[in-house]
Amino acid sequence: MVRTESTMMPLGTAAPDFTLPSTEGGEVSLEQVRGGRGLLVAFICNHCPYVKHIRGGLAAFARDYASKGINTVAISANDIEAYPQDNLEAMAEEKRVAGYDFPYLLDETQEVAKAYGAACTPDFFLFDADLKLVYRGRFDAATPGNDQPVDGRDLRAAADALLRGETLPEEQQRPSMGCNIKWKPGNEPAYF
Repeated sequence: MVRTESTMMPLGTAAPDFTLPSTEGGEVSLEQVRGGRGLLVAFICNHCPYVKHIRGGLAAFARDYASKGINTVAISANDIEAYPQDNLEAMAEEKRVAGYDFPYLLDETQEVAKAYGAACTPDFFLFDADLKLVYRGRFDAATPGNDQPVDGRDLRAAADALLRGETLPEEQQRPSMGCNIKWKPGNEPAYF
């Protein structure tokens, strides 16, 4: 595990398109998960302690904001040959155990993660109704062992601002931190 921070994609960037396999079977596209008011794209995985630490809070965030028009989709991009605990079958079980009510997709080629500049798990990208980036960064200040509450404070502040038609100021957007995405050998992006 290498502790890694978000790359902090420029605000206003359009959401890169995707169509990926889902834990529910079949494939799911960006257009299918788009919300009426916004979309959270979360890069997570099954085994990362940083993700495990906030997974209940992430499930609650998704439930709370779905009714307000902000949808959530999660994507796992880890190398499933080296980390079989992150394969599609294990993702389906994690979705059930964690109580995720949103699509959980597998980016086996890792091309979607690269398109987003995703660097760590968890890594969050919040887009408005036009799929323009309004927030990227951390869920909240909680990490394993630091005794901070898992309340989603940072992401909730960004989502609330979005619902008011505002964007959280740049100085209030802090990088997410977690385990690095487990890139396939030779597939590491330039930013890794």
